[in-house]
Amino acid sequence: MQTIPLGVSSFQTSRLAYGCWRVAGTWNPAEVTPESRQAGLRAIIAAYECGYTFFDNADIYCAGEAERILGVALKEVPEMRDRILVATKCGIRPPGSPRLESPQRYDFSAQHIVRSCEESLRRMEIEAIDVFMLHRPDYLADPQEIAQAFSDLKASGKVRHFGVSNFRPTLVTALQVACPMPLIVHQVEISLANHSAFTDGTLDQCLIERITPLAWSPLAGGLIGGGAKGLLPSQQAYRTEGIVPVLDGIAKKRGVSRAAVALAWLLKHPARIVPVIGSADPIRIQEAAQAATLTLHREEWYALLLAARGEPLP
Repeated sequence: MQTIPLGVSSFQTSRLAYGCWRVAGTWNPAEVTPESRQAGLRAIIAAYECGYTFFDNADIYCAGEAERILGVALKEVPEMRDRILVATKCGIRPPGSPRLESPQRYDFSAQHIVRSCEESLRRMEIEAIDVFMLHRPDYLADPQEIAQAFSDLKASGKVRHFGVSNFRPTLVTALQVACPMPLIVHQVEISLANHSAFTDGTLDQCLIERITPLAWSPLAGGLIGGGAKGLLPSQQAYRTEGIVPVLDGIAKKRGVSRAAVALAWLLKHPARIVPVIGSADPIRIQEAAQAATLTLHREEWYALLLAARGEPLP
């Protein structure tokens, strides 16, 4: 698969990333079975064999089980670790942690960032995380405190590069001003069903700062890919009736899947969006890879944008 530079780093990433959030088969660690672990393992290896070189994870995915499954994959395919980028995220704390009365919250305290990193390293059984991201903005985030935590993790060799996820552009700026190292990725939801990143300044900032945008849920939880599954509450109101026929028309003309067209729409943007593919189905993982060789015409791109907007351009 074609590769591009990752932010301003020396890393190269495949045009599509693989997201591990579904590899455990559930969000409840008590429901993980040997069979679901094996299915997740097969999905990760299938993505690697298809040319995906960026593997996205998070400590919150099935309470760390997704990280453990990725760690097993790295053991089963020893050469994989030297050929891929391992990314994971921290900062979301579930209710009941560490005390029963503790509420759900976000935590960017230096202590939590460092501890989370060390726990992720143990679960994946690796020595360093290539890209460590803050998952969702902590309203009490102190950029100076975060910068110190990042500096300590980098100095210790536990993290190579850093990024953020779901931040508003102004908070990215505040953190970047405080950090001595560049933020190289920003992971946000971007799809034909949610294209706010095109107008809220997120992609503009990525272009200015040379930050690579990672698009999570690039097929809107499967709504525009033919297999909606496990939609988030915010995605349940998405309207895709006007988008799908346009996608299908282009897909038929180009001889590719609908999903490949929807992903190619993201790849067209000059910020070099990297869609994060979250399917655990090896066939869908392979089909999505078709997007890396598909270049949409401007007319096709704008036809899809108009379908997504549901109204003319201003």
